[in-house]
Amino acid sequence: MHRLGISLYPEHSTIERDNAYMELAAKYGFSRIFTCLLSVDKDAEATKAEFGAFVARAHNLGFEVAVDTNETVFERLGATPYDLAPFAEMGVDIVRLDGHFGDHGDIMITRNRDGLAIEFNASSNLALDLLIERGADSRNMVTCHNFYPEPYSGLSEEVFIERSLKYKGLGLKLAAFVSSQQENTFGPWPVSAGLPTCEDDRHRPIDLQMRHLIATGLVDDILIGNAFASEEELKAMAAVDTSRTTMRVELEPDVADVERELVFERDHTNRGDASCYMLRSSWHRGEFRDRSIPVRSCDKAVFKRGDVLTVNDDMAHYRGEVEVALKDMVNDGTRNLVGHIPAEELFLLDYIKPEYPFGFVS
Repeated sequence: MHRLGISLYPEHSTIERDNAYMELAAKYGFSRIFTCLLSVDKDAEATKAEFGAFVARAHNLGFEVAVDTNETVFERLGATPYDLAPFAEMGVDIVRLDGHFGDHGDIMITRNRDGLAIEFNASSNLALDLLIERGADSRNMVTCHNFYPEPYSGLSEEVFIERSLKYKGLGLKLAAFVSSQQENTFGPWPVSAGLPTCEDDRHRPIDLQMRHLIATGLVDDILIGNAFASEEELKAMAAVDTSRTTMRVELEPDVADVERELVFERDHTNRGDASCYMLRSSWHRGEFRDRSIPVRSCDKAVFKRGDVLTVNDDMAHYRGEVEVALKDMVNDGTRNLVGHIPAEELFLLDYIKPEYPFGFVS
């Protein structure tokens, strides 16, 4: 099950703004909060009091709270890998490690008596398999990628997939960040260029960033790295179908109602005997044996990658099949052009493998 999350940085905000944002996110089903102790410059008692109150308010709204830490934070709070009492006093649910305590410390911290989950940095190449083999408790281990404030510093797609596969292969939950596109957002550091995990996501609309992470099949929890996202962005994320890869379609002006119904109101699955020329959703052909999809004229001689098609009455045996062109296909008149996947979303086609479900949004 996928969960959605927000990030809050109380030292850079106000209680009133943070409370209002938490209430708004809770309204749209968000259930995780990421916050950072690395940038907090207060003594132990002040930090525990401030963040303890913050965590209590979050819990009252149904949020689980993760705090980002390192060795300096532990030292300042009086915590050790063998004693997480200061974090337990604050009521946090997840302690994220931006640094490490050696193999023995990292093993023992997963065995903490306070029952706190320990979140490891999924953007780093960590030998978590060896830690588990040597006694780390995988039931208390989760992973979360970094976010990257500096433009062009986010993870490449290749590294993101490689690292994510490594930790998912151990059965560990994985979180990653998307970025609000609102102006004047912020994170823990004085940089305001967004806070995504993947560099290619930095300037994409937030729902497309989320649909990208869903398409990889590797991410469990999706967190907005910067604050504050708009209500429209929260609503857009809450509306994303997390069960499959979905792509936006720009419709042709003369599309028939029956074609809209077929594209948007049916489940689609790529055939197992997949073609390199197109995605084929064939399950609904039986339904259309006795229904008509009239031929519509189209002045394109060749269909291009991302064109969304329906087989029409001129190839009645296959009528009702929905197809998405993956490479150039000659238009022989047996397929109607329904619409096009926008150029910025064509990359999503690469994730739809044989027998994978997919869908369309308008």
